[in-house]
Amino acid sequence: MKHLQIRKSSFSSPIAFVCNLALVYAAYGICRLAYLFENWAALSEGFDTLSFWEAFKGCWMFDTSAILYTNALFAILALFPLHYKEKDLWQTIVKWIYVVVNSICIIANLIDAVYFQYTGRRTTASIFEEFSNEGNIGDVLGVELLRHWYLVLLGILLIAALIFMYVKPKGKMRLFTTKEFLTYYVIQTVCFALYLPITICGMRGGATTAVRPITLSNANQYVNRPAEAALILNTPFSMIRTVNKNVFVDPEYFSREELDKIYSPVHVPSDSLVSRKKNVVILIMESYGREYIGAYNKNLDGGKYKGYTPFTDSLIEHSVTFDYTFSNGRKSVDGMPSILSSIPRFIEPFFLTPASLNDVSGIAGELSKVGYYSAFFHGAENGSMGFEAFAHSTGYKDYFGRTEYNQDKRFNGDADFDGMWAIWDEEFLQFYALKMTDMKEPFVTSVFTASSHHPYVVPERYKNIYKDDPGDDNIMHKCIRYVDNSLRLFFETAKKQPWYDNTIFVITSDHTNLSSYSEYQTELGLVSSPIIIYDPSGEMQPQQRHCIAQHIDIMPTILNYLGYNKPYVSFGIDLFNTPDEDTWVVGHNNGVYFYGKGDYVMLFTEDSQIKGVYNFKKDWFMKDNLKGKIGAVEQQLEKELKAIIQSYMIRMTEDELVVKESKK
Repeated sequence: MKHLQIRKSSFSSPIAFVCNLALVYAAYGICRLAYLFENWAALSEGFDTLSFWEAFKGCWMFDTSAILYTNALFAILALFPLHYKEKDLWQTIVKWIYVVVNSICIIANLIDAVYFQYTGRRTTASIFEEFSNEGNIGDVLGVELLRHWYLVLLGILLIAALIFMYVKPKGKMRLFTTKEFLTYYVIQTVCFALYLPITICGMRGGATTAVRPITLSNANQYVNRPAEAALILNTPFSMIRTVNKNVFVDPEYFSREELDKIYSPVHVPSDSLVSRKKNVVILIMESYGREYIGAYNKNLDGGKYKGYTPFTDSLIEHSVTFDYTFSNGRKSVDGMPSILSSIPRFIEPFFLTPASLNDVSGIAGELSKVGYYSAFFHGAENGSMGFEAFAHSTGYKDYFGRTEYNQDKRFNGDADFDGMWAIWDEEFLQFYALKMTDMKEPFVTSVFTASSHHPYVVPERYKNIYKDDPGDDNIMHKCIRYVDNSLRLFFETAKKQPWYDNTIFVITSDHTNLSSYSEYQTELGLVSSPIIIYDPSGEMQPQQRHCIAQHIDIMPTILNYLGYNKPYVSFGIDLFNTPDEDTWVVGHNNGVYFYGKGDYVMLFTEDSQIKGVYNFKKDWFMKDNLKGKIGAVEQQLEKELKAIIQSYMIRMTEDELVVKESKK
């Protein structure tokens, strides 16, 4: 066997392999620090109570899993006991597989450092479906590359480190004797045999048979707040663990009979309902978070805070509002189902899951049964974000997007396009108001605005009016001021239309956005969206209710107010016929459910563990964990939350999102 050539050191390949994995660990750690510093305001709160060693343990475990998954091919090619792998060509191929794969992982982690401010969590595999219909992602990335040039520079340096610090097996190629050749194979085989079980354990997150493969929710055991779980996780792991994942599983907390006694989303109208044939207009304002609205924040800045929405503030004075108002998700694709179909986001956005193929209804679908015409408006390219498909599936008869706007001779078509996402809000809301005049009453319509969105610009004619104020580093504020003015102009036009006085207006946001105040960077602050119900006829008495309201309450509240007389499925409640103390909010983020009712909010992990209970009205920043201290209240919160979760899961998996009409 003297014709066989192998490197002098039998251990050279395994040693080089370990050194290269160590380099990847270092890169992940640097990316995590960048993630932390980029989102310091949201992630640093509560660091004083965070155990460094517990956090380090969690980071190490999740990084190990991701690194071993993504470097599986590299490992096999580097360690497989085959002497041909010592050749230079083989080693060159192995190196570039390593560099390319880990460069992608570095880029994913750094991009996610920016995306976190919009979602509050690590990006999962659903991102590909969420933006599958968007043709402007390249433009968006281009803007962010310029804005976050320091992260681009860091990424280049880390990728350069992978290339130039890569360790190749040492030793010169030479002819081996038979004994040396056998020694080589024994050593290489033993190293490869040791690598396999270590890798399996590392991927799973543990060595014992009792350990289930770790998931995103496991990150919460190393932190105090769900938002901090994003720091423990890494983006490659989050994406790998959510590919083709069975999102909805019945936790089997209760029997079906017990479950329906505790909680049921089936609403059966009472005989005392008063029928009203009013139009319904739902304005979903992109990123129009509660933080930006002065009327909601009279105590901020010691009572000096004015906000950025003078028109919205004036409208609130004549509307029904609520002390605590929340969205049921952090993305636009969460807002649509929550607001229009009363379906909260649990685990993943509803219409990015297989359950979206279920029979689904909503406020438009239900009102169509009693003679309402319905239409949905969105100024982006038709099909964008999957809104058109969802609107039709939930019962909207017609859809008006950028295509229909361009066809309307009263407007300037693509001259009113913002160059990135959609028609500017001012023009599109005017189009919306006038199109409703062409509709037969009663109607239910919804519009989803777009201008208060990345890349945070306003029309050229407003650049000297709505601009970044000196000392204000929140680039959303000028957009919010522009959108508030667009809303004012919409109502000015709407007031002149014959349908106006017979219409109920609901104004809310799809989710929150860039925050400047710590009060809006807590678990509940991150989902604090306005909910404003305005009736220009005055029949609905203006008031501020001292209770909780959430997106999924909009549909049942409006349907019951209109006197809708058919049963329907809605996960929310009728706010007008529910005592203040019985209103509640539910949501999910980073593997943790939250459920707020009365004075308390409970954090509950996906593996059915109570993580914390807080009096959010007195302890908004959730510093004082009351877990185990409030007895029956905690037990009741847990029972109700479990029932909501289980009912949700059953209805998703068994296609029970509408009330089936009985056959006569």
